[in-house]
Amino acid sequence: MNIPAELKFTRSHEWIKDLGNGEYEIGISDFAQHELGDLVFVNLPQEGDTITMEEPFADVESVKAVSDIYSPVTAVVKEINEEILDAPETINSGAYDAWFVRVENVTETAELLSAEEYEAFLNEEA
Repeated sequence: MNIPAELKFTRSHEWIKDLGNGEYEIGISDFAQHELGDLVFVNLPQEGDTITMEEPFADVESVKAVSDIYSPVTAVVKEINEEILDAPETINSGAYDAWFVRVENVTETAELLSAEEYEAFLNEEA
């Protein structure tokens, strides 16, 4: 399983990447996309929206079900990834390249796991 060392993870299988300058990207882990199956639709917030730590900010629809995506931080959406709206399957082919949103003005952060901690968490869950 691919778990990049430079990312932080949540127990609900989202990742967050520090881009510097107070900006972050958020997406779902390789484990999450694998468990969800083939993704066919993504619903994202609007630019300028505030997303709240540990609350749903987006959802994805797979051939199996619709699943909420939870925010690892409280922040303002700076940019959404239009590419995944047009081609949700890009999340399946590269979960760590297919970010959902870029955020700024982070005011609150959930308990985040390092790559090693996330891998240990996945092994515990198995």
